[in-house]
This record gives sequence, C-alpha cells and structure tokens, in this order.
Amino acid sequence: MVTNDEAIARVKHQVVQEVCRLAWEGKLDEQRDNIPYEIIPGPQAQFRCCIYKEREIVRQRVRLAEGKCPTGTNSDNMVQVINAACEECPIASYIVTDNCRKCVGKACQNSCQFDAISMGPNRAYIDPNKCRECGKCAQACPYNAIAHLERPCKKVCPADAITYDEYGVCVIDEAKCIRCGICIHNCPFGAIGTKAAVVDVIHEIKAGKKVIAMLAPATEGQFGEGISMDSWRTALKKTGFADMVEVGLGGDMTAAAEAEEWAEAYKQGKKMTTSCCPAFVNMIRLHFPALADNVSTTVSPMAAVSRYLKQLDPYTVTVFVGPCIAKKSEINLQGVQGNADYVLTYGEVRSLMYGKGVELEPEPRSTQQSSVFGKRFGNGGGVTAAVVQCFKEMGEDISPEVMTCSGAAECKKALLLMKAGKLPADFIEGMVCEGGCVGGPSKNMTVAESKKPRDTLIGQADKRGVLENLKKMGADTVPMHR
Repeated sequence: MVTNDEAIARVKHQVVQEVCRLAWEGKLDEQRDNIPYEIIPGPQAQFRCCIYKEREIVRQRVRLAEGKCPTGTNSDNMVQVINAACEECPIASYIVTDNCRKCVGKACQNSCQFDAISMGPNRAYIDPNKCRECGKCAQACPYNAIAHLERPCKKVCPADAITYDEYGVCVIDEAKCIRCGICIHNCPFGAIGTKAAVVDVIHEIKAGKKVIAMLAPATEGQFGEGISMDSWRTALKKTGFADMVEVGLGGDMTAAAEAEEWAEAYKQGKKMTTSCCPAFVNMIRLHFPALADNVSTTVSPMAAVSRYLKQLDPYTVTVFVGPCIAKKSEINLQGVQGNADYVLTYGEVRSLMYGKGVELEPEPRSTQQSSVFGKRFGNGGGVTAAVVQCFKEMGEDISPEVMTCSGAAECKKALLLMKAGKLPADFIEGMVCEGGCVGGPSKNMTVAESKKPRDTLIGQADKRGVLENLKKMGADTVPMHR
C-alpha cells in the first residue's frame, strides 16, 4: 500500500524494530541511547534540516515505542505529539498568494473586522497575530488570491480536538480526543504517533508467561490471499506466543449477546447503538454523554475473546493485534473487566516478529474458529449482518432498521439525530473508520486493495451458524456484558 506517509512509516518501523531487537536480546537499557545514531549516522541529514533534529525525533520515537510519552510528560492518551517533528507547518491559517493584484478596491482589507490585513509594496499581507481565521477575506477576494492552509491533522480530526500552542506546535485536547488515530497517518511530518506495548509484550513472553495473540477479524486479506489465519498462528508461535485465537470468534460472541439485548430494546421501543468500536464509544462518552444509556452493554469482540481465554486459564496474558489505534484506549479508559492486557497494531507485531527473524509465510487454511459472520465483523455493516443472523437462529421474528455508519461524519450525524429524537432507524451501527475496521489507521492495505483477497479467504470458510460456532468452541457461557 502506497500512502502519503510512506517515508515516515519506514523510519517509524525502523525505530520500533530496533527497540524490539534490543528488547529480545536484553540490551535495551544499555543501548537505547545508541538508536538515534544508528538510524541517523550522518553527516548528511536525510529528511530534516540537520542530523541533530532527526536524532531528537528518533529519540522521542524510541520513547513512544517503549510506551512512554515522547517528551516525558504525564498523559494517559495513547495518541501523542512528537514536538521535535511538529515545527514545519505554517502558523497562519490564511495567507496571500502570488495571485494578489493589490487591487484598488481592497475588498479583502475592507472585509476584515480585525485590522489584520495591510497593503505591502507588491501585495496584501495578513498579520497572523491579528487574524481570527474567519475567512471573510478569502470570500471577498475577486482573484481567489487568499488560500486557506488548514493543517492536515486538524482537517481530518473528527472531534475538533487539535489546536496549537503559541509556537505553532500541535496540542491534542484530551477532553475531546476520541483516540481514533486518524491524525497519525495524515501528518506529513510524522509528528503524531502512538505509544506501543511491544517492550511489555516481549517481557511477558521472556518471563515464560502464557501469552496468546488475538487476531482482529479485519486481518484476513490485509496481507494477500496467501496469508491465512494459519500463517499468522505459525509465525506468532515462532515469535514466542503460546497460541493465536481469531477475534472473529469474539464477533460471534458479541453478535449473539447483542441480538438478545437488541431484541429486548426493540420490543420496548428503545433505540440503541453498537459498542464494539472504541472510538465510536469514546465519541458518545465525550461528545454525546446524554446518549450513554443508549450504548449496548455488550462487550467488544476483543474483550469477549480475552474473557473466553481467561476463563479457560486465568493466568493467560492476552494481546490483541489489528489495525485499530482506539483499541489501545479501550483497555486503559473503559475499564472493562477481563479485557485484553495489551494491544498491538500490525506494524508493531511485525516489528516484534522482526526482532526474532520471523516472517509471515503462505499457508493453507486448516482451522476455523469463527463463523463467516464473525469474520465479517471488521467490515462496515458486518455487526448488523451478524446480529440479524442471530435473530434468525434464535427464532426471533425481528427485522430492525439499522443505520450503518461508516466514518466519523456519518456517526456524528446519526448521534445528532438520536439526541434530537429524530433518528429514523431502530439502532445505530457506529464505525468511526470508513469501511469499518478494515479501514483502520494502521491497516496494511486500503479497503479496495484488500477486498479481493479478503473475499477469497473468507469464501474458503464453511457456512456454520453463529450460535453453532459458539457451542463448538465452548464460548457460549462467557459473561458478555460490562
């Protein structure tokens, strides 16, 4: 997948890989300070003004890879700003371009209520200290000579959680941030990152604990048709994990529990939302608190599988692997009992594997732990399809109208309608990432690129029912509510 942050991703992964290698070797404490010099040997800078800034950025990335805040501050937010990297964006939001004719009418200057525009020798000038970013000057200019330079991180933030300090450095408002991580891969300077749990997971494995990976339903197809769930199980076992379990099983568990909850709410005329997308739950918790009682109390598939594994062995350490950043916030913010102990993205778990010299290799499918409906939980509309299937299997004559929301904008629109009492549907399926979890910020392929291999791999699964699979796996007795 070619992205607008490809060069940034290379450096980021190189840092995490080096941290993992040293952690596996037990040399991280004594050699962590050497990492910036190994990655940026000099004497020529690679992507910044000088090697000293590049090394400081790497040093802050090393802290993130260790699960720490990059600058030593104390914050529980998994999404963090790398201050050393956030210095290249323009402070001014509106600037005058070369299209300016310095016209006699001075429409821009006359439209400004804050005296922020003056006339220079060749064109108009906007004083960033006076500008209030109202945009009236841009609207008034007859030559379209005033450009609105909205920063990429602020532009994509669905919660309006990004502002700037007096030096123009990005600041994340934790009271608004829904921890979706969309900003991370949209910053062209790699100035926003996420804390990683790779070092903690390595320590758990090296301590001889029973560490089991839980692979997200979105995984199938993300690495091509040849990489099956069995490919992942083999690679993760070589890395040191005791086993791997498909979180599609958790999708089946969540669908069955949510079907019972929805059936009761439907008969009572109560409108509800899904609870499996943590960014969506964070959106409700922070921006629509009045709707908290409308959120399903059913735990997410990640939490469901973790509870299932801990019910089999309470000493199990569970590690979720997927394309989601917000899952990291689910385990440290939502306080769900029995939830995953750690969350890793695809890039992070592959760095873990890299440190042990393990690669994903093609392997035919030989096992299946979830129904097709559980496997499709990672797609937009997948939760609804699974719940409706459960209605059929339960013998419930219910045909609910569900508003399936793909992306933050659709989620906000649906929640506003629910808050106003004007929601036309019975339920809301909320997925903050467009396309569902398969479109998560740490995906390996785009939704379009992964569709064909995903359909191929899932098409190889048998057609077992949701409830049938739960009995087969012995997962029908796990407590499923918060």
